[in-house]
Amino acid sequence: MRGLAVLIMIQCHVFNAFTRPDLRHESLYVLTQFIGGMAAPLFLFMAGMTSGFQIESMETRMVGRAGRWRGALRRAGYVLVLAFLFRFTNFVTGLPNARVNDLFKVDILNCMALALGVFSCVALFAFPQRLRLTLILSLAIAAVAPVMNALDWSGFPIVARYYLVPGPDRGQFPFFPCAAYVGFGLAAGSLVKKAPAVRMDALGQWAALFGCTLIFGGEYFANLPYSLYPKSDFWRDSPALILIRVGIALVMLAAAYLWTEFCPRSGWSWLESLGKTSLLVYWVHVLLVYGGLAYAFKRALTPGGSAAATLIVILLMLALSGLRLRYKARRIVEGRAAAAAAGA
Repeated sequence: MRGLAVLIMIQCHVFNAFTRPDLRHESLYVLTQFIGGMAAPLFLFMAGMTSGFQIESMETRMVGRAGRWRGALRRAGYVLVLAFLFRFTNFVTGLPNARVNDLFKVDILNCMALALGVFSCVALFAFPQRLRLTLILSLAIAAVAPVMNALDWSGFPIVARYYLVPGPDRGQFPFFPCAAYVGFGLAAGSLVKKAPAVRMDALGQWAALFGCTLIFGGEYFANLPYSLYPKSDFWRDSPALILIRVGIALVMLAAAYLWTEFCPRSGWSWLESLGKTSLLVYWVHVLLVYGGLAYAFKRALTPGGSAAATLIVILLMLALSGLRLRYKARRIVEGRAAAAAAGA
């Protein structure tokens, strides 16, 4: 599932960086950006799932409430450190055209860290209460997002504002509404981790059914001729869009389980390889696509040329992913050998 999100992300970024401005009305470019809109929600959703796995694992190991909360909070802090390191490397590779303000841009990792930090409080509760509280908080964030966006933020520090609500620029990932994806993912991860193996098939079916319900239900409410909100932008803060995208994530989750559990596989999987190294691929491909290395191709290609560039970037990232996994496997083997020698 994370590998699919990586593919969606790469094609969106390459087309956005390389396609000529006068050709961006063509259907191929529009389609890539429309599909690419699912990349960030998927990564946020799966970050929540991973946090859910972590909390449930700690509870299984009899870690106390405070210990679970500290563990979830440490994970949020780790992601925040990665977020600032990512911005710094982007700034350095973008020289001499980089701007100091780029260091404080609220990217997806910043949003992920803030959301994980807020949702870490649910680790203080037992599973039933934790699940209910997570869903309530997620729905509340989605519901109040248009209200928060409509407030007057003129006297608020601009960086803090970008952490909370959508700004005038594109490419921002504010807490309202993006944190809702993390919360829904945390709830899904908790359910998956708690479910016994014999119930996974049923859980996958319910995920697909509930996901389809959210997709069609969200579309229905989005098309109503009236709204509860005096001001709302469907593509920026609409609760209906959030539910539609969460529904898509749940359907993809069920499909990913179906594929990995029942479809015949043998040997290396290039899609799983991308998923296992998604952070590294995200980091490097952004430096490659938006940094100075590809300056000659920036906004200079036709949609067909951008498609070819997308294939090249995917192949490069596959090579990088394979090298990373091979190095990691070798380190594991060497570590086991050293442990065996020390034990002897």
